[in-house]
Amino acid sequence: MQQLTAPAEPEQRGGDSAAAPATGRGERVARRFEELRGRRWFWPAALGAGYVAEVLFRLVLARGLTFPSVHPDEESYLVLARVLAGRGSTEMPVGVVIPGGYALLISPALRIADDPATAYRLVMGINALVSALVLPLGYIALRRLGLERPLAYLFGAATALLPPVVFYSHHAMTDALLPALILAWLLCLHGWLLDGPLRRRVWYAVGAGASAGYAMATHDRGGVVVALTALVFLGVLVFRLAPWRSTVAGLGALAVAVAGAEALAAWLHAQFTVENSDTGGYLWRGLTDPEAAQRTLTRTTGQIWSFIVSTWGIGGLAVVVCLVAVFRRRFALADRIVGGTMVALLVGTALAAAAALPDDGRVDDWVYARYTSYLVPAAFVTGVAVLCRCGRRALAKATVAAAVLTVVLAEAVILSAGSKLHSDRFVIWGAPDISFLASEWNKLAMGRTTAAALIVLTAVVLMLIAGGRRVLWAAGVALTAFAAFATATITDQVTQPHHKQRVSTASGFTHAAGLKAHDSVVFTWDVDWPFRSTQAFQVYLGRVWYRDPRWQPLPAEATALVTPVPAEGRPEDYWPGHPAEWYVERTDPAKKWVLWRKR
Repeated sequence: MQQLTAPAEPEQRGGDSAAAPATGRGERVARRFEELRGRRWFWPAALGAGYVAEVLFRLVLARGLTFPSVHPDEESYLVLARVLAGRGSTEMPVGVVIPGGYALLISPALRIADDPATAYRLVMGINALVSALVLPLGYIALRRLGLERPLAYLFGAATALLPPVVFYSHHAMTDALLPALILAWLLCLHGWLLDGPLRRRVWYAVGAGASAGYAMATHDRGGVVVALTALVFLGVLVFRLAPWRSTVAGLGALAVAVAGAEALAAWLHAQFTVENSDTGGYLWRGLTDPEAAQRTLTRTTGQIWSFIVSTWGIGGLAVVVCLVAVFRRRFALADRIVGGTMVALLVGTALAAAAALPDDGRVDDWVYARYTSYLVPAAFVTGVAVLCRCGRRALAKATVAAAVLTVVLAEAVILSAGSKLHSDRFVIWGAPDISFLASEWNKLAMGRTTAAALIVLTAVVLMLIAGGRRVLWAAGVALTAFAAFATATITDQVTQPHHKQRVSTASGFTHAAGLKAHDSVVFTWDVDWPFRSTQAFQVYLGRVWYRDPRWQPLPAEATALVTPVPAEGRPEDYWPGHPAEWYVERTDPAKKWVLWRKR
Protein backbone atom coordinates (compact mmCIF):
# COMPACT_ATOMS: atom_id res chain seq x y z
CA MET A 1 0.00 0.00 0.00
CA GLN A 2 1.26 3.44 -0.84
CA GLN A 3 2.86 5.29 2.05
CA LEU A 4 0.60 8.22 2.93
CA THR A 5 2.96 10.14 5.23
CA ALA A 6 5.88 12.24 4.06
CA PRO A 7 9.43 11.13 4.99
CA ALA A 8 11.06 12.90 7.89
CA GLU A 9 13.05 16.00 6.95
CA PRO A 10 16.50 16.68 8.35
CA GLU A 11 16.64 18.94 11.39
CA GLN A 12 16.36 22.62 10.47
CA ARG A 13 18.15 25.53 12.06
CA GLY A 14 16.80 28.55 13.86
CA GLY A 15 13.06 29.15 13.99
CA ASP A 16 12.32 26.12 11.78
CA SER A 17 13.17 23.78 14.65
CA ALA A 18 9.76 24.55 16.14
CA ALA A 19 8.27 22.28 13.48
CA ALA A 20 9.82 19.18 15.05
CA PRO A 21 7.17 18.60 17.77
CA ALA A 22 4.38 19.08 15.21
CA THR A 23 6.05 16.55 12.92
CA GLY A 24 6.31 14.13 15.80
CA ARG A 25 2.62 14.53 16.60
CA GLY A 26 1.80 14.02 12.94
CA GLU A 27 3.77 10.80 12.85
CA ARG A 28 2.03 9.54 15.97
CA VAL A 29 -1.39 10.36 14.48
CA ALA A 30 -0.42 8.61 11.24
CA ARG A 31 0.77 5.52 13.11
CA ARG A 32 -2.40 5.48 15.17
CA PHE A 33 -4.49 5.76 12.00
CA GLU A 34 -2.57 2.88 10.42
CA GLU A 35 -3.24 0.78 13.52
CA LEU A 36 -6.95 1.57 13.44
CA ARG A 37 -7.11 0.81 9.72
CA GLY A 38 -5.81 -2.66 10.43
CA ARG A 39 -8.68 -3.49 12.79
CA ARG A 40 -11.44 -5.68 11.37
CA TRP A 41 -14.16 -3.28 12.42
CA PHE A 42 -12.58 -0.15 10.94
CA TRP A 43 -13.82 -0.30 7.33
CA PRO A 44 -17.35 -1.47 8.17
CA ALA A 45 -17.55 1.37 10.70
CA ALA A 46 -16.16 3.85 8.17
CA LEU A 47 -18.70 2.73 5.57
CA GLY A 48 -21.48 3.04 8.14
CA ALA A 49 -20.39 6.55 9.08
CA GLY A 50 -20.07 7.54 5.42
CA TYR A 51 -23.50 6.13 4.68
CA VAL A 52 -25.05 8.15 7.52
CA ALA A 53 -23.29 11.29 6.22
CA GLU A 54 -24.65 10.65 2.72
CA VAL A 55 -28.18 10.24 4.09
CA LEU A 56 -27.91 13.46 6.11
CA PHE A 57 -26.56 15.33 3.07
CA ARG A 58 -29.62 14.31 1.09
CA LEU A 59 -32.01 15.20 3.89
CA VAL A 60 -30.48 18.65 4.32
CA LEU A 61 -30.90 19.35 0.62
CA ALA A 62 -34.49 18.02 0.74
CA ARG A 63 -35.57 20.33 3.55
CA GLY A 64 -38.83 22.08 2.74
CA LEU A 65 -39.97 19.52 0.17
CA THR A 66 -43.49 18.62 1.29
CA PHE A 67 -45.47 17.84 -1.87
CA PRO A 68 -44.97 16.31 -5.34
CA SER A 69 -43.93 18.76 -8.03
CA VAL A 70 -43.27 16.58 -11.11
CA HIS A 71 -46.70 16.00 -12.65
CA PRO A 72 -48.13 13.44 -13.05
CA ASP A 73 -45.27 11.01 -12.36
CA GLU A 74 -44.79 11.61 -8.65
CA GLU A 75 -48.48 11.64 -7.86
CA SER A 76 -48.97 8.36 -9.71
CA TYR A 77 -46.33 6.56 -7.66
CA LEU A 78 -47.77 8.08 -4.49
CA VAL A 79 -51.28 6.96 -5.41
CA LEU A 80 -50.00 3.41 -5.98
CA ALA A 81 -48.22 3.58 -2.63
CA ARG A 82 -51.45 4.76 -1.02
CA VAL A 83 -53.28 1.67 -2.25
CA LEU A 84 -50.39 -0.64 -1.28
CA ALA A 85 -50.44 0.93 2.20
CA GLY A 86 -54.04 -0.23 2.64
CA ARG A 87 -55.69 3.15 2.15
CA GLY A 88 -58.62 3.72 -0.19
CA SER A 89 -58.30 3.89 -3.94
CA THR A 90 -58.46 7.14 -5.87
CA GLU A 91 -57.92 8.42 -9.42
CA MET A 92 -54.70 7.40 -11.20
CA PRO A 93 -53.15 10.74 -12.32
CA VAL A 94 -51.08 9.35 -15.19
CA GLY A 95 -54.15 7.62 -16.64
CA VAL A 96 -52.64 4.12 -16.79
CA VAL A 97 -51.39 1.54 -14.31
CA ILE A 98 -47.59 1.77 -14.05
CA PRO A 99 -45.14 -0.63 -12.32
CA GLY A 100 -45.48 -0.61 -8.55
CA GLY A 101 -42.11 -1.81 -7.25
CA TYR A 102 -41.00 1.64 -6.09
CA ALA A 103 -44.46 2.40 -4.71
CA LEU A 104 -44.22 -0.79 -2.64
CA LEU A 105 -40.93 0.47 -1.16
CA ILE A 106 -42.36 3.83 -0.05
CA SER A 107 -45.80 2.53 0.99
CA PRO A 108 -44.87 2.36 4.73
CA ALA A 109 -44.63 6.17 4.70
CA LEU A 110 -48.26 6.46 3.61
CA ARG A 111 -49.35 3.84 6.11
CA ILE A 112 -47.78 5.77 8.99
CA ALA A 113 -48.60 9.37 8.09
CA ASP A 114 -51.99 11.00 8.59
CA ASP A 115 -51.45 13.94 6.24
CA PRO A 116 -49.82 14.38 2.82
CA ALA A 117 -46.99 16.69 3.92
CA THR A 118 -45.77 14.24 6.58
CA ALA A 119 -46.11 11.35 4.16
CA TYR A 120 -44.02 13.16 1.54
CA ARG A 121 -41.31 13.98 4.08
CA LEU A 122 -41.14 10.31 5.05
CA VAL A 123 -40.86 9.36 1.39
CA MET A 124 -37.89 11.73 1.07
CA GLY A 125 -36.36 9.94 4.05
CA ILE A 126 -36.82 6.53 2.41
CA ASN A 127 -35.35 7.90 -0.81
CA ALA A 128 -32.30 9.15 1.08
CA LEU A 129 -31.78 5.77 2.76
CA VAL A 130 -31.94 3.94 -0.57
CA SER A 131 -29.99 6.44 -2.66
CA ALA A 132 -27.12 6.59 -0.15
CA LEU A 133 -26.54 2.84 -0.67
CA VAL A 134 -24.51 3.89 -3.72
CA LEU A 135 -21.61 4.58 -1.32
CA PRO A 136 -21.14 1.03 0.04
CA LEU A 137 -22.03 -0.50 -3.32
CA GLY A 138 -19.58 1.80 -5.10
CA TYR A 139 -16.90 0.89 -2.56
CA ILE A 140 -17.47 -2.82 -3.24
CA ALA A 141 -17.36 -2.25 -6.99
CA LEU A 142 -14.11 -0.28 -6.79
CA ARG A 143 -12.53 -2.93 -4.59
CA ARG A 144 -13.63 -5.51 -7.14
CA LEU A 145 -11.94 -3.38 -9.82
CA GLY A 146 -8.63 -3.41 -7.96
CA LEU A 147 -8.53 -0.18 -5.93
CA GLU A 148 -7.10 -0.07 -2.41
CA ARG A 149 -9.57 0.42 0.43
CA PRO A 150 -8.87 4.12 1.13
CA LEU A 151 -9.16 5.08 -2.54
CA ALA A 152 -12.23 2.89 -3.03
CA TYR A 153 -13.85 4.65 -0.07
CA LEU A 154 -12.99 8.13 -1.34
CA PHE A 155 -14.12 7.57 -4.92
CA GLY A 156 -17.18 5.67 -3.66
CA ALA A 157 -18.15 8.80 -1.75
CA ALA A 158 -17.70 10.88 -4.90
CA THR A 159 -19.93 8.45 -6.81
CA ALA A 160 -22.71 8.71 -4.24
CA LEU A 161 -22.59 12.52 -4.39
CA LEU A 162 -22.96 12.78 -8.16
CA PRO A 163 -25.86 15.06 -9.20
CA PRO A 164 -27.77 12.36 -11.17
CA VAL A 165 -27.70 10.12 -8.09
CA VAL A 166 -28.90 12.76 -5.62
CA PHE A 167 -31.14 14.97 -7.79
CA TYR A 168 -33.80 12.36 -8.50
CA SER A 169 -33.84 11.18 -4.89
CA HIS A 170 -35.59 14.46 -4.06
CA HIS A 171 -38.68 13.35 -5.94
CA ALA A 172 -41.07 10.47 -5.36
CA MET A 173 -39.86 8.65 -8.46
CA THR A 174 -38.20 5.35 -9.29
CA ASP A 175 -34.93 7.10 -10.13
CA ALA A 176 -34.25 7.44 -6.42
CA LEU A 177 -33.95 3.64 -6.22
CA LEU A 178 -32.73 2.49 -9.63
CA PRO A 179 -29.08 3.71 -9.55
CA ALA A 180 -28.34 1.61 -6.45
CA LEU A 181 -30.40 -1.31 -7.75
CA ILE A 182 -28.66 -1.41 -11.14
CA LEU A 183 -25.22 -1.16 -9.50
CA ALA A 184 -26.16 -4.10 -7.24
CA TRP A 185 -27.39 -6.05 -10.28
CA LEU A 186 -24.10 -5.56 -12.12
CA LEU A 187 -22.12 -6.51 -9.01
CA CYS A 188 -24.13 -9.72 -8.73
CA LEU A 189 -23.53 -10.56 -12.40
CA HIS A 190 -19.82 -9.92 -11.94
CA GLY A 191 -19.61 -11.98 -8.74
CA TRP A 192 -21.41 -14.87 -10.41
CA LEU A 193 -18.91 -14.92 -13.30
CA LEU A 194 -15.81 -14.77 -11.08
CA ASP A 195 -14.08 -18.00 -10.16
CA GLY A 196 -14.92 -19.18 -6.67
CA PRO A 197 -16.92 -21.63 -4.57
CA LEU A 198 -20.11 -22.88 -6.21
CA ARG A 199 -22.29 -21.76 -3.31
CA ARG A 200 -21.07 -18.18 -3.57
CA ARG A 201 -21.65 -18.13 -7.33
CA VAL A 202 -25.15 -19.52 -6.88
CA TRP A 203 -26.05 -16.73 -4.46
CA TYR A 204 -24.68 -14.08 -6.83
CA ALA A 205 -26.65 -15.57 -9.73
CA VAL A 206 -29.82 -15.56 -7.63
CA GLY A 207 -29.12 -11.93 -6.68
CA ALA A 208 -28.70 -10.97 -10.34
CA GLY A 209 -31.97 -12.63 -11.33
CA ALA A 210 -33.92 -11.21 -8.40
CA SER A 211 -32.61 -7.65 -8.84
CA ALA A 212 -33.39 -7.74 -12.57
CA GLY A 213 -36.96 -8.84 -11.83
CA TYR A 214 -37.37 -6.11 -9.23
CA ALA A 215 -36.10 -3.56 -11.76
CA MET A 216 -38.90 -4.71 -14.07
CA ALA A 217 -41.40 -4.32 -11.24
CA THR A 218 -40.10 -0.79 -10.67
CA HIS A 219 -40.05 0.78 -14.14
CA ASP A 220 -40.53 -0.13 -17.80
CA ARG A 221 -36.74 0.25 -18.25
CA GLY A 222 -36.50 -2.89 -16.15
CA GLY A 223 -37.75 -4.81 -19.17
CA VAL A 224 -34.41 -4.07 -20.88
CA VAL A 225 -32.59 -5.25 -17.73
CA VAL A 226 -34.57 -8.51 -17.69
CA ALA A 227 -33.94 -9.13 -21.39
CA LEU A 228 -30.19 -8.62 -21.01
CA THR A 229 -30.06 -10.76 -17.88
CA ALA A 230 -31.84 -13.63 -19.61
CA LEU A 231 -29.55 -13.27 -22.62
CA VAL A 232 -26.42 -13.40 -20.44
CA PHE A 233 -27.69 -16.39 -18.46
CA LEU A 234 -28.59 -18.33 -21.60
CA GLY A 235 -25.34 -17.44 -23.36
CA VAL A 236 -23.24 -18.51 -20.40
CA LEU A 237 -25.25 -21.71 -20.09
CA VAL A 238 -24.81 -22.60 -23.77
CA PHE A 239 -21.06 -21.87 -23.83
CA ARG A 240 -20.49 -23.35 -20.35
CA LEU A 241 -18.75 -20.28 -19.00
CA ALA A 242 -20.00 -20.82 -15.44
CA PRO A 243 -21.18 -23.82 -13.40
CA TRP A 244 -24.55 -24.83 -14.81
CA ARG A 245 -26.11 -25.11 -11.35
CA SER A 246 -25.43 -21.44 -10.65
CA THR A 247 -26.82 -20.41 -14.04
CA VAL A 248 -29.99 -22.45 -13.57
CA ALA A 249 -30.41 -20.93 -10.11
CA GLY A 250 -30.11 -17.46 -11.63
CA LEU A 251 -32.66 -18.25 -14.33
CA GLY A 252 -35.02 -19.62 -11.70
CA ALA A 253 -34.68 -16.48 -9.57
CA LEU A 254 -35.26 -14.34 -12.66
CA ALA A 255 -38.42 -16.28 -13.53
CA VAL A 256 -39.79 -16.00 -10.00
CA ALA A 257 -39.02 -12.28 -9.82
CA VAL A 258 -40.63 -11.57 -13.20
CA ALA A 259 -43.70 -13.57 -12.15
CA GLY A 260 -43.84 -11.50 -8.95
CA ALA A 261 -43.62 -8.29 -10.97
CA GLU A 262 -46.46 -9.43 -13.21
CA ALA A 263 -48.58 -10.45 -10.20
CA LEU A 264 -48.04 -7.05 -8.56
CA ALA A 265 -49.00 -5.29 -11.80
CA ALA A 266 -52.15 -7.42 -12.15
CA TRP A 267 -53.20 -6.75 -8.56
CA LEU A 268 -52.70 -3.00 -8.94
CA HIS A 269 -54.62 -2.99 -12.20
CA ALA A 270 -57.59 -4.52 -10.42
CA GLN A 271 -57.64 -1.59 -7.97
CA PHE A 272 -58.16 1.05 -10.67
CA THR A 273 -60.46 1.62 -13.61
CA VAL A 274 -57.78 2.61 -16.14
CA GLU A 275 -55.90 0.75 -18.82
CA ASN A 276 -52.44 -0.75 -18.52
CA SER A 277 -49.55 1.30 -19.84
CA ASP A 278 -49.03 0.98 -23.60
CA THR A 279 -45.31 1.71 -23.45
CA GLY A 280 -44.64 -1.27 -25.68
CA GLY A 281 -46.93 0.14 -28.35
CA TYR A 282 -45.27 3.56 -28.22
CA LEU A 283 -41.87 1.87 -28.39
CA TRP A 284 -42.82 -0.23 -31.42
CA ARG A 285 -44.25 2.75 -33.28
CA GLY A 286 -41.17 4.83 -32.47
CA LEU A 287 -38.90 2.13 -33.86
CA THR A 288 -40.88 1.17 -36.96
CA ASP A 289 -42.49 4.41 -38.11
CA PRO A 290 -40.24 5.79 -40.90
CA GLU A 291 -41.17 9.37 -40.02
CA ALA A 292 -40.07 8.84 -36.41
CA ALA A 293 -36.83 6.99 -37.21
CA GLN A 294 -34.61 10.06 -37.46
CA ARG A 295 -36.09 11.55 -34.30
CA THR A 296 -35.52 8.27 -32.43
CA LEU A 297 -31.89 8.01 -33.54
CA THR A 298 -31.20 11.65 -32.70
CA ARG A 299 -32.72 11.29 -29.25
CA THR A 300 -30.75 8.11 -28.65
CA THR A 301 -27.55 9.92 -29.56
CA GLY A 302 -28.50 12.86 -27.36
CA GLN A 303 -29.24 10.71 -24.34
CA ILE A 304 -25.88 8.94 -24.59
CA TRP A 305 -24.17 12.34 -24.93
CA SER A 306 -26.04 13.60 -21.88
CA PHE A 307 -25.06 10.48 -19.95
CA ILE A 308 -21.37 11.04 -20.68
CA VAL A 309 -21.30 14.74 -19.83
CA SER A 310 -23.29 14.16 -16.62
CA THR A 311 -20.32 12.08 -15.43
CA TRP A 312 -17.86 14.80 -16.65
CA GLY A 313 -16.55 12.47 -19.32
CA ILE A 314 -15.53 9.76 -16.84
CA GLY A 315 -18.52 7.69 -17.97
CA GLY A 316 -17.14 8.07 -21.50
CA LEU A 317 -13.90 6.43 -20.34
CA ALA A 318 -16.00 3.55 -19.04
CA VAL A 319 -17.82 3.15 -22.36
CA VAL A 320 -14.56 3.14 -24.32
CA VAL A 321 -12.80 0.64 -22.04
CA CYS A 322 -15.85 -1.67 -21.81
CA LEU A 323 -16.07 -1.79 -25.60
CA VAL A 324 -12.36 -2.55 -25.84
CA ALA A 325 -12.64 -5.22 -23.14
CA VAL A 326 -15.34 -7.09 -25.06
CA PHE A 327 -12.87 -7.80 -27.87
CA ARG A 328 -9.68 -8.27 -25.83
CA ARG A 329 -9.03 -11.68 -24.28
CA ARG A 330 -6.47 -10.24 -21.86
CA PHE A 331 -9.39 -8.91 -19.81
CA ALA A 332 -11.02 -11.28 -17.32
CA LEU A 333 -14.18 -13.05 -18.51
CA ALA A 334 -16.32 -11.38 -15.83
CA ASP A 335 -15.07 -7.93 -16.82
CA ARG A 336 -15.71 -8.58 -20.52
CA ILE A 337 -19.26 -9.84 -20.08
CA VAL A 338 -20.34 -7.28 -17.49
CA GLY A 339 -18.69 -4.44 -19.41
CA GLY A 340 -20.48 -5.44 -22.60
CA THR A 341 -23.75 -5.80 -20.69
CA MET A 342 -23.40 -2.31 -19.23
CA VAL A 343 -22.84 -0.71 -22.64
CA ALA A 344 -25.71 -2.73 -24.11
CA LEU A 345 -28.00 -1.52 -21.32
CA LEU A 346 -26.95 2.08 -21.93
CA VAL A 347 -27.67 1.91 -25.66
CA GLY A 348 -30.81 -0.19 -25.21
CA THR A 349 -32.25 2.17 -22.60
CA ALA A 350 -31.50 5.27 -24.64
CA LEU A 351 -33.01 3.72 -27.78
CA ALA A 352 -36.15 2.51 -26.01
CA ALA A 353 -36.69 5.83 -24.24
CA ALA A 354 -36.07 7.79 -27.42
CA ALA A 355 -38.66 5.75 -29.29
CA ALA A 356 -41.29 5.83 -26.55
CA LEU A 357 -41.12 9.52 -25.60
CA PRO A 358 -43.87 11.62 -27.21
CA ASP A 359 -43.11 14.51 -29.51
CA ASP A 360 -44.21 17.25 -27.10
CA GLY A 361 -41.99 20.10 -28.23
CA ARG A 362 -39.53 20.04 -25.32
CA VAL A 363 -35.84 20.74 -25.87
CA ASP A 364 -34.77 18.28 -23.21
CA ASP A 365 -36.43 15.41 -25.10
CA TRP A 366 -33.45 15.52 -27.46
CA VAL A 367 -30.92 15.09 -24.65
CA TYR A 368 -33.04 13.68 -21.83
CA ALA A 369 -30.81 12.63 -18.93
CA ARG A 370 -33.22 10.83 -16.60
CA TYR A 371 -33.66 7.45 -18.26
CA THR A 372 -29.97 6.61 -18.56
CA SER A 373 -29.11 8.07 -15.15
CA TYR A 374 -29.56 4.72 -13.43
CA LEU A 375 -26.26 3.61 -15.00
CA VAL A 376 -24.29 6.66 -13.82
CA PRO A 377 -22.82 5.04 -10.65
CA ALA A 378 -21.77 1.88 -12.49
CA ALA A 379 -20.14 3.86 -15.31
CA PHE A 380 -18.47 6.31 -12.94
CA VAL A 381 -16.80 3.63 -10.80
CA THR A 382 -15.62 1.89 -13.99
CA GLY A 383 -14.17 5.15 -15.29
CA VAL A 384 -12.50 5.78 -11.94
CA ALA A 385 -10.85 2.36 -12.16
CA VAL A 386 -9.50 3.38 -15.57
CA LEU A 387 -8.11 6.60 -14.08
CA CYS A 388 -6.47 4.81 -11.18
CA ARG A 389 -5.11 1.69 -12.85
CA CYS A 390 -4.23 2.53 -16.46
CA GLY A 391 -0.72 3.52 -17.45
CA ARG A 392 -0.04 6.99 -18.79
CA ARG A 393 -0.15 6.03 -22.46
CA ALA A 394 -3.28 3.88 -22.18
CA LEU A 395 -5.01 6.56 -20.11
CA ALA A 396 -4.18 9.23 -22.68
CA LYS A 397 -5.54 7.08 -25.52
CA ALA A 398 -8.75 6.28 -23.63
CA THR A 399 -9.24 9.96 -22.80
CA VAL A 400 -8.83 11.03 -26.41
CA ALA A 401 -11.28 8.34 -27.53
CA ALA A 402 -13.84 9.42 -24.89
CA ALA A 403 -13.46 13.08 -25.88
CA VAL A 404 -13.88 12.31 -29.58
CA LEU A 405 -16.96 10.18 -28.85
CA THR A 406 -18.52 12.99 -26.79
CA VAL A 407 -17.88 15.64 -29.45
CA VAL A 408 -19.18 13.43 -32.26
CA LEU A 409 -22.37 12.66 -30.34
CA ALA A 410 -22.96 16.35 -29.62
CA GLU A 411 -22.36 17.36 -33.22
CA ALA A 412 -24.70 14.65 -34.50
CA VAL A 413 -27.54 15.96 -32.30
CA ILE A 414 -26.88 19.57 -33.31
CA LEU A 415 -26.91 18.73 -37.01
CA SER A 416 -29.99 16.50 -36.83
CA ALA A 417 -32.22 18.46 -34.44
CA GLY A 418 -31.18 21.84 -35.84
CA SER A 419 -33.26 24.85 -34.85
CA LYS A 420 -35.51 22.78 -32.59
CA LEU A 421 -32.76 22.86 -29.96
CA HIS A 422 -33.49 26.58 -29.63
CA SER A 423 -37.13 26.96 -30.66
CA ASP A 424 -38.62 24.12 -28.57
CA ARG A 425 -39.67 24.71 -24.97
CA PHE A 426 -36.79 24.46 -22.47
CA VAL A 427 -37.68 22.62 -19.23
CA ILE A 428 -34.78 22.96 -16.82
CA TRP A 429 -35.92 20.02 -14.68
CA GLY A 430 -35.16 17.71 -17.60
CA ALA A 431 -31.57 18.96 -18.04
CA PRO A 432 -30.10 19.84 -14.62
CA ASP A 433 -26.56 18.50 -15.18
CA ILE A 434 -26.32 20.08 -18.62
CA SER A 435 -27.45 23.44 -17.25
CA PHE A 436 -24.94 23.31 -14.39
CA LEU A 437 -21.96 22.52 -16.63
CA ALA A 438 -22.86 25.27 -19.09
CA SER A 439 -23.80 27.68 -16.26
CA GLU A 440 -26.87 28.39 -18.38
CA TRP A 441 -30.23 27.83 -16.69
CA ASN A 442 -32.58 29.08 -19.42
CA LYS A 443 -31.51 27.33 -22.61
CA LEU A 444 -29.60 24.36 -23.99
CA ALA A 445 -25.92 25.09 -24.67
CA MET A 446 -24.47 21.83 -25.93
CA GLY A 447 -21.12 23.30 -26.98
CA ARG A 448 -20.42 24.89 -23.61
CA THR A 449 -21.62 21.80 -21.77
CA THR A 450 -19.36 19.52 -23.81
CA ALA A 451 -16.38 21.81 -23.30
CA ALA A 452 -16.96 22.01 -19.54
CA ALA A 453 -17.24 18.23 -19.13
CA LEU A 454 -14.09 17.63 -21.16
CA ILE A 455 -12.20 20.30 -19.23
CA VAL A 456 -12.97 18.47 -15.97
CA LEU A 457 -11.92 15.14 -17.49
CA THR A 458 -8.74 16.56 -19.02
CA ALA A 459 -7.74 18.30 -15.79
CA VAL A 460 -8.03 15.06 -13.81
CA VAL A 461 -6.18 13.04 -16.46
CA LEU A 462 -3.33 15.57 -16.76
CA MET A 463 -3.00 15.62 -12.99
CA LEU A 464 -2.65 11.84 -12.93
CA ILE A 465 -0.29 11.69 -15.90
CA ALA A 466 1.96 14.33 -14.31
CA GLY A 467 1.85 13.09 -10.74
CA GLY A 468 1.08 9.38 -11.03
CA ARG A 469 -0.21 7.50 -8.03
CA ARG A 470 1.03 10.23 -5.69
CA VAL A 471 -1.86 12.48 -6.70
CA LEU A 472 -4.69 9.90 -6.66
CA TRP A 473 -5.80 11.18 -3.28
CA ALA A 474 -5.86 14.76 -4.55
CA ALA A 475 -7.91 13.71 -7.59
CA GLY A 476 -10.35 11.82 -5.39
CA VAL A 477 -10.80 14.74 -3.00
CA ALA A 478 -11.25 17.15 -5.92
CA LEU A 479 -13.91 14.98 -7.59
CA THR A 480 -15.74 14.45 -4.28
CA ALA A 481 -15.79 18.17 -3.54
CA PHE A 482 -16.87 19.02 -7.09
CA ALA A 483 -19.68 16.45 -6.94
CA ALA A 484 -20.96 17.88 -3.65
CA PHE A 485 -20.76 21.44 -5.02
CA ALA A 486 -22.52 20.50 -8.26
CA THR A 487 -25.31 18.67 -6.44
CA ALA A 488 -25.85 21.52 -3.96
CA THR A 489 -25.90 24.07 -6.79
CA ILE A 490 -28.41 22.08 -8.84
CA THR A 491 -30.61 21.71 -5.76
CA ASP A 492 -30.49 25.46 -5.22
CA GLN A 493 -31.06 26.38 -8.88
CA VAL A 494 -33.46 23.64 -10.00
CA THR A 495 -35.02 21.49 -7.28
CA GLN A 496 -36.04 24.15 -4.76
CA PRO A 497 -37.34 26.75 -7.29
CA HIS A 498 -39.20 24.05 -9.22
CA HIS A 499 -40.87 22.96 -5.98
CA LYS A 500 -41.81 26.48 -4.91
CA GLN A 501 -43.29 27.33 -8.32
CA ARG A 502 -45.78 24.48 -7.95
CA VAL A 503 -47.07 25.18 -4.47
CA SER A 504 -50.26 26.74 -5.90
CA THR A 505 -51.31 23.42 -7.49
CA ALA A 506 -50.55 21.39 -4.37
CA SER A 507 -50.91 22.47 -0.74
CA GLY A 508 -51.61 26.04 -1.88
CA PHE A 509 -54.77 24.94 -3.68
CA THR A 510 -55.83 22.72 -0.78
CA HIS A 511 -55.75 25.69 1.60
CA ALA A 512 -57.13 28.23 -0.87
CA ALA A 513 -60.10 26.01 -1.71
CA GLY A 514 -60.74 25.23 1.95
CA LEU A 515 -60.67 21.47 1.41
CA LYS A 516 -61.15 19.51 4.62
CA ALA A 517 -59.28 16.40 5.70
CA HIS A 518 -62.04 13.94 4.78
CA ASP A 519 -63.29 15.68 1.64
CA SER A 520 -63.79 13.64 -1.52
CA VAL A 521 -63.42 15.82 -4.60
CA VAL A 522 -64.52 15.60 -8.23
CA PHE A 523 -62.40 17.43 -10.82
CA THR A 524 -63.82 18.11 -14.25
CA TRP A 525 -61.69 17.09 -17.20
CA ASP A 526 -61.16 20.68 -18.34
CA VAL A 527 -59.57 21.81 -15.06
CA ASP A 528 -55.82 22.32 -15.58
CA TRP A 529 -54.22 18.89 -15.28
CA PRO A 530 -51.58 19.92 -12.67
CA PHE A 531 -54.46 20.59 -10.26
CA ARG A 532 -56.10 17.28 -11.07
CA SER A 533 -52.93 15.20 -10.83
CA THR A 534 -51.52 16.75 -7.66
CA GLN A 535 -54.80 16.68 -5.72
CA ALA A 536 -55.06 12.92 -6.27
CA PHE A 537 -52.36 12.78 -3.57
CA GLN A 538 -53.15 15.98 -1.66
CA VAL A 539 -56.73 14.80 -1.02
CA TYR A 540 -55.20 12.30 1.34
CA LEU A 541 -57.96 10.83 3.51
CA GLY A 542 -60.78 11.15 0.98
CA ARG A 543 -60.51 10.42 -2.72
CA VAL A 544 -60.57 12.10 -6.13
CA TRP A 545 -62.57 11.42 -9.30
CA TYR A 546 -62.35 12.91 -12.79
CA ARG A 547 -65.88 13.56 -14.12
CA ASP A 548 -67.92 16.02 -16.16
CA PRO A 549 -71.10 16.71 -14.13
CA ARG A 550 -72.93 17.95 -17.19
CA TRP A 551 -73.20 14.44 -18.59
CA GLN A 552 -71.70 12.12 -15.95
CA PRO A 553 -73.40 11.48 -12.60
CA LEU A 554 -71.30 12.48 -9.60
CA PRO A 555 -70.44 9.79 -7.01
CA ALA A 556 -72.69 9.85 -3.98
CA GLU A 557 -69.63 10.10 -1.68
CA ALA A 558 -68.39 13.31 -3.34
CA THR A 559 -68.44 16.36 -1.06
CA ALA A 560 -66.79 18.92 -3.37
CA LEU A 561 -66.48 19.68 -7.09
CA VAL A 562 -63.85 21.75 -8.89
CA THR A 563 -64.70 23.26 -12.28
CA PRO A 564 -63.01 25.93 -14.42
CA VAL A 565 -64.24 29.52 -14.41
CA PRO A 566 -66.65 30.06 -17.36
CA ALA A 567 -65.37 32.40 -20.05
CA GLU A 568 -68.49 34.51 -19.63
CA GLY A 569 -71.24 34.79 -17.06
CA ARG A 570 -71.44 33.56 -13.49
CA PRO A 571 -69.56 30.52 -12.09
CA GLU A 572 -72.90 28.69 -11.82
CA ASP A 573 -73.33 28.91 -15.58
CA TYR A 574 -70.73 26.17 -16.06
CA TRP A 575 -73.22 23.62 -14.69
CA PRO A 576 -76.73 24.74 -15.67
CA GLY A 577 -79.49 22.81 -14.01
CA HIS A 578 -77.23 21.58 -11.22
CA PRO A 579 -78.97 19.82 -8.31
CA ALA A 580 -80.15 22.06 -5.51
CA GLU A 581 -77.76 20.50 -2.98
CA TRP A 582 -74.74 21.76 -4.92
CA TYR A 583 -73.69 25.42 -4.65
CA VAL A 584 -70.65 27.56 -5.49
CA GLU A 585 -68.57 28.17 -2.36
CA ARG A 586 -65.36 29.76 -3.67
CA THR A 587 -63.99 31.17 -6.90
CA ASP A 588 -60.45 32.11 -7.94
CA PRO A 589 -60.55 33.87 -11.33
CA ALA A 590 -56.74 34.25 -11.37
CA LYS A 591 -56.16 30.50 -10.97
CA LYS A 592 -59.27 29.74 -13.05
CA TRP A 593 -61.08 27.38 -10.69
CA VAL A 594 -64.45 27.25 -8.96
CA LEU A 595 -65.15 25.13 -5.88
CA TRP A 596 -68.64 23.71 -5.47
CA ARG A 597 -69.92 22.23 -2.22
CA LYS A 598 -72.58 19.69 -1.48
CA ARG A 599 -74.99 20.75 1.26
